[in-house]
Amino acid sequence: MDSTVKPQDTNDSVTVAASATEGLQPFLHDAVVTLHAPSLVISRADGQIGEGADGVYHGDRRALSQLTVAVEGIPLAPVGGGLRGADHAEFRSILRGLGEVTPDPAVALHRRRSTAAGRFEECFDVTNAGGEHVRFRLTVTAGTDLAAMDQVKSGRSLELLPPEAADFGAVGLSWTGGDFTAHLVAEPAPDALDLPAGRFSYDVELAPGASWSVTLSCTAGYADGDQFPAPPADQLPWRTPVLRSADRGLDRWLEQSLADLERLRLTDPQSGEGRPDQFLAAGAPWFLTLFGRDALWAARMMLPLGTDLAAGTLRTLARRQGAVTDPATEEQPGKILHEVRRDTLQFADRLSLPSVYYGTVDATPLWITLLHDAWRWGLDPAEVEQLLPHAESALAWLRDQADVGGDGFLKYIDQTGHGLSNQGWKDSEDSIRYRDGRRAHAPIALCEVQAYAYEAARGGAALLRAFGRQGADEWEEWAERLATRFRRRFWVEDQRGPFPAVALDGDGKPVDSVTSGFGHLLGTGLLNAEESALLAARIAGPGLDAGHGLRTYSSEAVGYNPYGYHVGSIWPHDTAIAVDGLVKAGFPDTAASLAAGLLTASAAFDARLPELFAGHGAEENPYPVAYPASCRPQAWAATSAVQVLRSALGLEADVPGGTITLSPTFAGAYGPLTVTGLQVGGGRLDVTLAADGSVEVVAPEGLTVVTS
Repeated sequence: MDSTVKPQDTNDSVTVAASATEGLQPFLHDAVVTLHAPSLVISRADGQIGEGADGVYHGDRRALSQLTVAVEGIPLAPVGGGLRGADHAEFRSILRGLGEVTPDPAVALHRRRSTAAGRFEECFDVTNAGGEHVRFRLTVTAGTDLAAMDQVKSGRSLELLPPEAADFGAVGLSWTGGDFTAHLVAEPAPDALDLPAGRFSYDVELAPGASWSVTLSCTAGYADGDQFPAPPADQLPWRTPVLRSADRGLDRWLEQSLADLERLRLTDPQSGEGRPDQFLAAGAPWFLTLFGRDALWAARMMLPLGTDLAAGTLRTLARRQGAVTDPATEEQPGKILHEVRRDTLQFADRLSLPSVYYGTVDATPLWITLLHDAWRWGLDPAEVEQLLPHAESALAWLRDQADVGGDGFLKYIDQTGHGLSNQGWKDSEDSIRYRDGRRAHAPIALCEVQAYAYEAARGGAALLRAFGRQGADEWEEWAERLATRFRRRFWVEDQRGPFPAVALDGDGKPVDSVTSGFGHLLGTGLLNAEESALLAARIAGPGLDAGHGLRTYSSEAVGYNPYGYHVGSIWPHDTAIAVDGLVKAGFPDTAASLAAGLLTASAAFDARLPELFAGHGAEENPYPVAYPASCRPQAWAATSAVQVLRSALGLEADVPGGTITLSPTFAGAYGPLTVTGLQVGGGRLDVTLAADGSVEVVAPEGLTVVTS
């Protein structure tokens, strides 16, 4: 049998592979993603762009879907490369056999990538380190389908669009689709341009020790500008701390996370004059826009670095706070939105989301709590007071929605028939299940949403009282009634004892599965000490603690799937919330175990934790396994590094009360350590934990540090 692979055989195999994945969400786990929101670039590990979700994107549109380099008659052998920060990457390949007179490689290609908002640049450098003259033809091929992000995410194949010749002082190509345009230029000019195929070809001759290079630049944008523009480079809405610990992995995790977060920033064009309000886009590539819940959680975790991000997030969402009742978008007076896109999102026939969509049950209480927490961390009282009318509207929404079903719980149901069937953070259609694997039916009251509502009511009451507004006593009483109802209706029992159900279903019956929702209840005040102890013990058990983080759904339950989006996978932000709740509830050892798992996972993912990863336990796999379609980076996964550091230090702030509390819980596991450049009340906070456990703090003037 002839073992030679002929060109037609290779093409046939590619065709079969492509057809087998048609209509399936593209995988990203082996992709290299550089970003500068609202732009990003996705490529293979060797730098080539041309498969699946690969592409150069801007504002949810794919500006380039192909950018490959080839050398005629010479195979390229990738030898290394990857990220250099958040917005740069580089890739190295050997031109096999070219100019080689010994077993050593002689000619190498160095591909350098930089990503900016609305602009992408790729430099191809070829160096001859051998002793022979070499000649070769290098060809760069570019193309695009100008696909919308929902088309890419759905795995739909679109035809490449024919380019037009463009002249911007250099040879280039141009594509236009509706109000979106992409341009690509090459410098120097190619020796040959195949316009229909989008090919730039160069005939290169290199003497020993010589180099040659070509740079391709892509610009892309909408005729009416960006929906959420990138912020000015010099306006970072937080102080960037420096961590030096005995565990360099923790240092690296924080450093990479902050670099990614800097490039996930977007601004609100409705901010008016002066500095634009900033918020964090949810994640790349699928969610590089404003998401209420994600932006709120991310800003809350970033409070130890300053309050400017929280203020920008709060104001951006307040400007879009619900004002009318609109069943088509699920807008309601006082409600905080779920997401904003330029166009309607269409996924097959079942899911169609309007460009401004309010289908979330938890963003509204989380908005109130962020305002309260930002005030505690030192947000200017004048800025807080300006937002209090929005807080009162949000509180009214809590009250009104709790009254709808007559049982006093916040719940949701998709009214449109084509929106999100689940509207908590676990918003996949199969996420809320009974212990036997059956799916719960709406309307659904989630356990963690009741905790958010309790915390929002208490925080709202504190704000109203501090600023001399009416209603504080009533909201405290409302919160206590909610806690009483929760204790009576949510708690169920199995062979290991009592625990709160993940939800109540449409009939008011408990959905009796064991989930990571426990972590969201701890530290909110909804539970008493005995109840908190029960949940801490459950979290520490093997069903939830996978060794790399907290599973969303117990591995002991029917329907558990380690690759299930919300039914067995591990989400870093979810684990970080549990770490925080455990520390606040008085269980630092359990918190330390979860935090150690996240740190192990961060090392496995090169310090850039993804949106989620598979729920295989550490006993089965010493390192975590990727969830193939996960966003990476993701804002609240990145802010988890800050949250874990804060929890390890036991850091709390009460700027209105004039105090900072520092109670190192499990920080000794990373010690000795020094973190400089935290921010409380607009001033700098530095913390040093010595090897003997002693703590030294440099705090802003006027604030008293309480340590234990």
